[in-house]
Amino acid sequence: MLDSIKKLSDRKKQAADIISNCTNRLRSGWNPWADISNSRQFTKFDDICELYRKYLIKMTSTAALKQKTQTDYLSRLSILIDYNQNLPIPIIYIYQFTRAYVSDFLDHIFLDRDTSARTRNNYRVWLSAFSAWLIEKQYLEKNPVEGIKSLEETEKFRSALEREDLIRLKDYLYKVDRYYLLACRMEYYTFIRPDELSNIRLRDINIKEQKVFIASTISKNRRDGMVGLNDELIKLMIELQIFSYHSECYLFGRDFKPSTKKADSRIFRENFIKVRAALKFPKNYQFYSLKDSGIRDLANAEGIVIARDQARHSDISTTNKYLKGQNMTVHEETKHFNGAF
Repeated sequence: MLDSIKKLSDRKKQAADIISNCTNRLRSGWNPWADISNSRQFTKFDDICELYRKYLIKMTSTAALKQKTQTDYLSRLSILIDYNQNLPIPIIYIYQFTRAYVSDFLDHIFLDRDTSARTRNNYRVWLSAFSAWLIEKQYLEKNPVEGIKSLEETEKFRSALEREDLIRLKDYLYKVDRYYLLACRMEYYTFIRPDELSNIRLRDINIKEQKVFIASTISKNRRDGMVGLNDELIKLMIELQIFSYHSECYLFGRDFKPSTKKADSRIFRENFIKVRAALKFPKNYQFYSLKDSGIRDLANAEGIVIARDQARHSDISTTNKYLKGQNMTVHEETKHFNGAF
């Protein structure tokens, strides 16, 4: 293609420019083999989300959409945008909004954010409506939600770990990866959801009073929360010199060590799958099973009310109205009960 350029140095310069341009486009998400039928499918994902947000607001202002529906849709859109931004390799163009991407996002909603099957199914319905809008505007040709089934809303595959398996897991991780052991113990003792756990910074931990603050900005229920830190957690944190890191560091980075860079919440689940295989645990043992195990053991040891409060369950929403931020109390029993893990 460059034979028409007579001078060799000019020919090489032109070739280098073409290579550089193609490389930059590839790094930004361009795929020369993608099945793209029109240029609109190369519209940037962030631009599409902003356009959809304006569309929802306009539809509500003309009474074509209920205010509650707009609020729900905008909330789900915000979570989708946040999910994409925190991916190791976020999508850039709307044609990358594929069935595989949607399926991974729904797994994130169901597993990492610890929602019910009904909530996950509601997200699926919204994603289908969003995709239909994309097809109508010719940003997509096919609905990526098609083929992704709804979950049985009464089904619960996950189960708590038996006491002997908790001990096996503890002994194994203490030898292999004590930082991931800390992550697992945080789930068992504090019941903090994986998505919230990935957002906890060292500044949120009060080691003297043995408690962790969960801000409303990272909490699933959008309320401030406070949970107790068990003695075993404090001992392991001191052993790992966790508090030698800067207070702005996230408690768990990609390698489960404190880091200035936020890790994707999926790391807890993905690493547990490897550990589960190594220990030959059943598939119904999942990372979030540690929360089930902890609630069971704390309730048996100290009572259901204490376990309920430590889990920040909705039954105490009235109490939460009278407590704000750092003034929230935690039960002393959560700090000292003798668990199996």
